Amino acid sequence: MDGRFTGEVHSNGMLIIGEKAIVRADIQAAVVLVRGEAHGTIYAKSRIEAYSPAKIYGDLYSPILVFGEGVIFEGTSHMSGEPEKNERSESSENPQTG
Repeated sequence: MDGRFTGEVHSNGMLIIGEKAIVRADIQAAVVLVRGEAHGTIYAKSRIEAYSPAKIYGDLYSPILVFGEGVIFEGTSHMSGEPEKNERSESSENPQTG
């Protein structure tokens, strides 16, 4: 993906965000490779990779994260790749007593 894009992306394969791309989207794919600028939430079944001059602003969900030197990342990372299950398990592990 090159250029500017706003919206949602769903893919069963690899999504590549090129060096000159500016993407504002929620992304779901098997593998996401970022070399440009990404804003939003990225869910990857297998892995997320980012290499300079990548800039990522948002939340990442993937079992494997690979960042090269010079990548800018502002957000949170979750290495389970499945946010709904994590949030449910945390609340059941730490029940609040009245």
